[in-house]
Amino acid sequence: MVAAVLSVAAAPAAQVDAAPAANGLASHLDAGLPNRDASRGPGAPNPDLPQRSSDIAPLLAQARSEKLDPSRYGALLYTYWLERTTEKAGIDLQRWNPRAGATANLTNLERSYRYYEDLQLAHRELRWAGMAGQVGADFGGGLLDLELGGQIFEISRLQPVMAEIVRRASDAGGDRLVAELPDGVRALAEVGKTITPADIDAVIGQILVMQKNIFGDLMPLHTAYVVGGLDAVRELVATGLYPADVLDAFVDIASGDSDRVSAGNGRLLRREQETVIARQWDQTRAYRAPVGEALTYASTIVGSPSVAGVRPMRAYRPIEATAVVGGRTVRLTTPLPSWNWSVFDARWEYINAELLPKYAWQVDHNWDALAAYMRTPYSRQLQEHRVLFNLGPLATSILDQTKVTVK
Repeated sequence: MVAAVLSVAAAPAAQVDAAPAANGLASHLDAGLPNRDASRGPGAPNPDLPQRSSDIAPLLAQARSEKLDPSRYGALLYTYWLERTTEKAGIDLQRWNPRAGATANLTNLERSYRYYEDLQLAHRELRWAGMAGQVGADFGGGLLDLELGGQIFEISRLQPVMAEIVRRASDAGGDRLVAELPDGVRALAEVGKTITPADIDAVIGQILVMQKNIFGDLMPLHTAYVVGGLDAVRELVATGLYPADVLDAFVDIASGDSDRVSAGNGRLLRREQETVIARQWDQTRAYRAPVGEALTYASTIVGSPSVAGVRPMRAYRPIEATAVVGGRTVRLTTPLPSWNWSVFDARWEYINAELLPKYAWQVDHNWDALAAYMRTPYSRQLQEHRVLFNLGPLATSILDQTKVTVK
């Protein structure tokens, strides 16, 4: 298998000028990846490295022939597999700028998630990719809603609902009961009408940074696995750019045992949510406090992953706030989430309870329907998950179902 990976990487060399291999390897050894975290800048993880996988392939062949430690050519190897991915997906890595917004990145969104779903269709064991692609339509549709027309008006519809819930809590149970409401409810009540287009743009940019970071972290591994098998993943891990448990995850994914396949994909999902983007979700929630809290909580209210059988986020652990006032127990219930998607522990609990098991069931027991959905053009999948413009009816329904009892 090592020979096979070597030949894959070296094959394009015959089609390009051999000069990069002869003259460029030394200058690219021990290189860094200053833009691996997309929040630091647009474009490639290292704009100074070759911009085509066919130019990197002979450099890798040379490094291997000289038996160099993979840590020395790690940036080249990582960039090679990332560029193989973006070339296949039709994404211009050098011009990928998440801060440009959802509309400017619409093609990148569609093509990256299309690539995820195509991986799942071709490789049943790559469940992380399939789930990420399917949930990506919900994510992308929500971003388009935020950016395209009515963005502030629609978000502001939540403010009077949250304010009324806070008022009812205060009237029945005073500050004690209000304090039991989620921070997001109180934040939306406070600033829901004063969120600005600049606030929306800032949060969209941060979320798109996370989307690019997920792609940049996990897609090189997936492409290496598909093209070169476990040996290719092993070489990437040997660079030190990924921990050993990433290889363990792919070993399980390649095992053919359904439970191990699920466990391996689950480890990749945890890496995505905890290692790759948890810190950036925390930063988003902290943005211009309490604006970030309000917007991330709003996303939890409207979030509804399209994986069959998965409950909307607002239906998972809905609010049941209680306080003892004057010797009596005051209880407020409302069909709003008691948690915030941007908080890792809460997010991971929801993923483990809803997304992971129910997506695995789809792959094992309802593959034909799942595959048929994934073959739908991705532009249509995105448009089918435009959810923000349903906020008006949703807000009214929430208020109608809010109840206060005193015992």
